[in-house]
Amino acid sequence: MSNLEKIKHRLIDRIMVTRNVKFLKAVEELFVSTQEEDVVSLSSEQIDMLAMSDEDIEKGNLISEANLEKKDKEWFG
Repeated sequence: MSNLEKIKHRLIDRIMVTRNVKFLKAVEELFVSTQEEDVVSLSSEQIDMLAMSDEDIEKGNLISEANLEKKDKEWFG
């Protein structure tokens, strides 16, 4: 488990057991106030790739994970 995952689990554990409403509201406010930082800006190329992916999904051009792994094994030998 990575350090980040450990921190997340500790925070979740603490949040789950607390009965301190002020604390929980403060934690919620932290998440709300930093929400803008989580916005990801995509390049035009990334937006184009996502549009192409949407088209593939609409047309049914999909492959299962199992088939993908099989093709990977064939490709890489």
